[in-house]
Amino acid sequence: MEATAEDPFKQHKHLACLTPEKSPLAHQRNYRDCLTGWRPPGTGRQSASNIAASAAANVDPIEFRLKHLDDPRAGKVIETVANRFDWEHGRKAGRYHGRGFAFAKYKNLAAYVAIALDLEVDRESGRIRLGRAVAADDSGQAVNPDGIKNQVEGAIVQAASWTLFEDVAFDRTRIKSRDWATYPILRFQDVFQSIEVEIIDHPGQPYLGTGEGGQGPTAAAIANAVANATGRRIRELPFSRDRVKAALLQRI
Repeated sequence: MEATAEDPFKQHKHLACLTPEKSPLAHQRNYRDCLTGWRPPGTGRQSASNIAASAAANVDPIEFRLKHLDDPRAGKVIETVANRFDWEHGRKAGRYHGRGFAFAKYKNLAAYVAIALDLEVDRESGRIRLGRAVAADDSGQAVNPDGIKNQVEGAIVQAASWTLFEDVAFDRTRIKSRDWATYPILRFQDVFQSIEVEIIDHPGQPYLGTGEGGQGPTAAAIANAVANATGRRIRELPFSRDRVKAALLQRI
């Protein structure tokens, strides 16, 4: 998504990105750090990238996100999550307890979704225990609010599964993950302790859909929470126990 040399921010003005005059990356001529929804994996990477930028600037991630955002509807979902999660007054509950936040506008033209969550990392086993997740969704006019909640909850659970567990095993000749016994997925003992979804309704506004909107932000929020808990940013999925333990050992 390269912009022109004359005006690197002339194209794609609709993106939910850092604005040109505010962006610390304005000298770059691409959009690699936009909060865009290039399907869920791209959304997750972009969201985590922005939170890493806020950490480098030593600024609270939600404060950083709001400061560099001009879309009022995006700001509303972020503020809704921050208030319901009580982000401002939240503190780490232990050395390996972490909080994470992420936001995206799906594919830059669909639902706005922000998510805040917390988790704990077990240093000995490398296991990540998911705690509370709070999401806010703006899908335009909400025709079926209960359906929207169900969709976002499902997106959060599925994204947690692929972020923490899902991995296709293979060797030089074949795929080894042939069934549900050999393909790892999230189990009941690993799901969030609670999931809350707040719907922001806009009667009379276009329907934006909900779909996969919650998946990318969930993966990014988990990654950000793990970084907050451990001081190490893991950049390869899934966050398996072995991968987490290896990251913790690197810190010593």
